[in-house]
This record gives sequence, C-alpha cells and structure tokens, in this order.
Amino acid sequence: MISDLTHSKLAELSDYVHQGTSTGRWLVLMHDNPDPDSIAAAAGLSKLLRRVFKRRVTTAYGGIIGRAENQEMVTVLGIRLSHLRHLNWKHYRHFALVDTQPRTGNNQLPEELTPDLVFDHHPLRRATLQSPFVDLRPEYGATATILAEYLMAAEVEISKRDATAFVYAIRTETQDFGRQYVRADKEVYDGLHSSADLRALARIQSPPLPESYYRTLHEALEHVESVETLIVSHVGEVAQPDIVPEIADLLLRLRGKTWSFSTGVFEDRLYLSIRTTNPRADAGRLMRRLLGRRGKGGGHGMMAGGWIELPQNGGGSHQRLQASLTSRLAKYLKKNPDRFAPLILDDG
Repeated sequence: MISDLTHSKLAELSDYVHQGTSTGRWLVLMHDNPDPDSIAAAAGLSKLLRRVFKRRVTTAYGGIIGRAENQEMVTVLGIRLSHLRHLNWKHYRHFALVDTQPRTGNNQLPEELTPDLVFDHHPLRRATLQSPFVDLRPEYGATATILAEYLMAAEVEISKRDATAFVYAIRTETQDFGRQYVRADKEVYDGLHSSADLRALARIQSPPLPESYYRTLHEALEHVESVETLIVSHVGEVAQPDIVPEIADLLLRLRGKTWSFSTGVFEDRLYLSIRTTNPRADAGRLMRRLLGRRGKGGGHGMMAGGWIELPQNGGGSHQRLQASLTSRLAKYLKKNPDRFAPLILDDG
C-alpha cells in the first residue's frame, strides 16, 4: 500500500522538518468550506507532524463546514479543527496547505506567506513552486490517500477514527470509485476498511438534513435546463456553498447527460460547479477558462469548482451572470445555447 515515492518523500520531509525549520508552531490549513478529503488529509498531516516530528500543530479552515455529512464527520469522529477567525497568524512560524495550493482563491493563506509544505491531488499551480516541500499527485483520486500512505510509511498507528475518516474521504472523493482514482486509492481504501467504524460511517452518510436543504433542492430542480448532453441549474441564495457541487453531482446522474453545471449565491460570491462523466476531460481547465480574470477556481479531470465576487447592491446581477456563464459553457462544449430548454418531468 506504500509507494516508493511516498518512502522517498517522507525522507525528504523528515530532512526538511528536522534540519530546515525551527520548532515553532505549525498551522495546517485546508481549503475553504472543506470537504471530507480535505478534512481527513489535514488531520492526517497534523498527526504526522505531532507524532513523528514532535511539532505543535493547529488544524484550521476558512469558510464554513456546511454540508450535513461533513458536519457529522467532524462531530462523530471527534476531529479537532479551528476556524481561522479565532486564530492569530503571528502565533505560527510554519504553514502547510492540504488539498489546496497557494493563491488559488480557495484558501485564506495570505499571499505574502509561502507555505512550507503543500500536499494536493490537483494539477500544479505556479505559485506552489515557491514552497520548499511539495507533494502533488494529480493522478490520485484523493489527497487523503497520500497522507494515509505517509502515516503508514512512518509506522504511525492509524486509529479506528483515522481509518474511518480516510475511508469516507476516499469513498466520497472518488464517488465509490466511479470517478478518477488510481490503484493506490483502492489499496489504501481496502486496507483500512476493516479497521473503520462502520456504524460511524453509516451515521456520517445519513445525517439529519435541515429544511433549507430541501428548499434549495426544490429550487434547483424547478430551474433545470438542458441542451443535448449538458444539464444546468442555477439557484439564488444558498445556506452553504457545498450544496452547489452536490446539485451538480445529482444532475449528472440523469440518463443521457455527460456534463452538468450548477451555481448558487452565498454571501457575496457566486459559486460554480462543473461535473462530467468523461474520463478524458479536463474540467479544471474548463472552469478556469470560464472564469477568466473575474474569479478563482480549478479542479481536475471530471470535477471543478470556482467562484466570482458579486458587486454589492447589484440587484439581479447574479441572474445575468448565471445566464452568461451558461451560454459560454455551452459554446465551449460545442452546444447551441439558443437550444436550451427546461427539463419537463413527465409523470409517466
């Protein structure tokens, strides 16, 4: 289950931490509105720094943990996380980014700070090259797989809680291995599954849902449009941005559709999500092309996300922007935007 690359990178990491850094406190930072992969991977790196390198570590995030399943994961597994609003940057000497990279717009690391460590499974971004230690594996299905390998290579005990977090992260990130993954993801998943808490997994996967979830889902289904193999839906204000990719995932399950696109407004941003069933696609590149200079975003083969800052008091501006983005996306995918039609749900 442990690749030669992981063994060599662990040795490199050990040299860097022991010889190249002070013993000051570390901040392990995941992307905003973290998902299970980000949470599990960040917890794994924090454990590695504590147990192997005897460093003091805080694991933190920005945004919100909004999706009910993600909240349940943190609660049930007792994962200790801090929100950045409660922290003082001056208290930390070293920084690590997990499941995100510098200056991508989806984490709150100040631009003037260069992270010591970057772990991710998304394509390399230019700013990442400035970091002294980088382990990027875009072919991997989950960043959690990478950190699980590190813990095993370092012979750190993976507890039942850790195993449950890694298993759930890999399962959700690869959609039960129906989306991009490599052999390493499956081997780590299979190797840890017998150690996972199956009752906890069941609780995490089926948490109680708030009324706002069903209101947003109803709105999304009321506004579904389609042209050929592309299906889209836009909503207004959402209770948490994580529901936007959840809608995109749901839409893509409609028979005959190979691309889905969803957007929703949270606070002062329009959040976007793209999904595809095409394993040869590059959804991340398509998202960056769609956003241009107006927003931040990225992803990889079959999934991507991003956001655009909305003008204050721009009444109705998000609807115009949603329409414009949909038209552009359709053209990029060689569909005729004038042929979009509402999805009619036939009672038969």
